[in-house]
Amino acid sequence: MDKHTIALAAYDSDWAHQFEALKNVYVLYLKDSIKGIEHVGSTAVPYLVAKPVLDIDLIIASEAKLQEVIEVLATLGYEFRGNQGIKDRYAFRANGSTTPNIGTDRIWPKHHLYCCIENSASLNNHITLRDALRNDPKLREAYGQLKKELASRTNDIDVYIEGKSDFIANILLQNGFTATEVDDIFNQNLKKT
Repeated sequence: MDKHTIALAAYDSDWAHQFEALKNVYVLYLKDSIKGIEHVGSTAVPYLVAKPVLDIDLIIASEAKLQEVIEVLATLGYEFRGNQGIKDRYAFRANGSTTPNIGTDRIWPKHHLYCCIENSASLNNHITLRDALRNDPKLREAYGQLKKELASRTNDIDVYIEGKSDFIANILLQNGFTATEVDDIFNQNLKKT
């Protein structure tokens, strides 16, 4: 049985503006609890097809800051979901379309929110992949074609993700990750699905 529908959309320049609006909220409320905020995933790559869901990484200096982040995000309507098997990356789920709830009843775009430890493999993986795709139009086009091909063949998100694994692994290997680091990243992701 299919788990999800893989609905890809053409790149939308509004995704960058949506990210900035969410980023402004996190900066305002999280202040010194975080070291940075990154728009990652396919919606962060101009001209790349993507599932229209923003991926956002909050960056913290160490796990010691995590509890502060959990408490603040809870007041905004996020539920802490733990690391979901991914070392140094913690997931949060929005409890509704008005999350983050800042008292305005604003409807926010769909988004996945994570908190990552600074310089962790989980964070570096997201940034390295994003930057490689942003900087190489041929690579971006090849990745987009692969995504379309996979989405046309399956509605199973696990099959879709697994189908992209070799392509992503090659990008990481070409950008300084060791084979052991890449294997570790993919083994963690396989355990979570």
